[in-house]
Amino acid sequence: MPSPLFLDVSHTSHTRARTGVQRVARSLRRELAGLCVPVTHDPYEETWRPLEAWEELNLAEGNPAAGRGAQWPLLARLRGRLRRGRPDPLAAAAAFGGSRGGLIAPEIFSAAAGAALPELFAASAGPRVALFHDAVALQYPEFTPRSTVARFPAYLRELLAFDGVAAVSESSRTALLDYWRWLGVARAPEVVALPLGIDPAPPAAAPMAPGPVPIVLCVATIEGRKNHAALLDACELLWASGTRFELHLIGIANRETGAPALLRIERLKAAGRPLRYDGAASDAGLEAAYAACAFTVYPSLAEGFGLPVAESLGRGKPCLCRFEGALGEIAARGGCARLGSAGAPEIAAAMAAVLASPADLAALTAAARQRTFKAWPQYAAELLAWMRSLRPNA
Repeated sequence: MPSPLFLDVSHTSHTRARTGVQRVARSLRRELAGLCVPVTHDPYEETWRPLEAWEELNLAEGNPAAGRGAQWPLLARLRGRLRRGRPDPLAAAAAFGGSRGGLIAPEIFSAAAGAALPELFAASAGPRVALFHDAVALQYPEFTPRSTVARFPAYLRELLAFDGVAAVSESSRTALLDYWRWLGVARAPEVVALPLGIDPAPPAAAPMAPGPVPIVLCVATIEGRKNHAALLDACELLWASGTRFELHLIGIANRETGAPALLRIERLKAAGRPLRYDGAASDAGLEAAYAACAFTVYPSLAEGFGLPVAESLGRGKPCLCRFEGALGEIAARGGCARLGSAGAPEIAAAMAAVLASPADLAALTAAARQRTFKAWPQYAAELLAWMRSLRPNA
């Protein structure tokens, strides 16, 4: 690229959450250091601008947050209102070696940011590309926050203004193109399937001695589509039948769609079941959980990519998941066992089969250890190479 890129991290720079989209944005910020200027849409200043120091801190590694919402301190809100109407901060950034080289939008941008895209496009000579994560808000509206469902059709139309869209899987690419085709879109940007990278496993430590009971790990936001309610019902069936294992849950909670699962968690813990729920976890805590578990289970009904499945396999841990859509793209290559439709009986049967057969678990583990995944440097390089092939729209 002849000059640095703008990287839109409007949401991630205002949250400590580490759900999938935020992890993608942070990883790109890390890998493109020196090649990008991180920017945010400031709804109080009503413009795009480079990040301030406190926003850069939110992008840095640190303790994860319990919630995923964007947070704007009172002082930042007041300062933004006072600055409203000043000379264009992005033009000033470009004058001092900022960016005219293009734009990467890795997040699902807000309505305010979407309406302000022309301003950001004018400041970036191109190419301008967005990442597309999934169409779950259309496919499973009953499991999606109402505000997201209402916003999503407009967001999909706003993606048409980009020079290219990098979908995180072939399944996501197909969903986006099908929606645009249904709309009757005559001219759409180029859309490619560019599977995500993952954080590599840390250097191998001394093997952990197995505990008295096997640990089954599930890493996922507690929300409707992740299907924790069915997982917890399945575990109760197994515990009631005398099957010995501990379930370890990691993930922040979405109170709107995850309430049924949260209620089950409290009831099972009160009943004395071997269930551990940590909420958000640090990188070190997550790695320790992967190291301690016998295998992982990921009962999600729909994904754009499925980072927890890839990261489990990348650490040599088998995963029980569905073999549909984007998850099937990862799972079919080995190291995974099928959950079928991922109802409670199917989950219970799959877990029981692995827990009861050390030979089956060993075979799945061996297959998982054979899997390789690209890391974030490779993903960033592939994204930049594809961007160079695009011709910016006039």
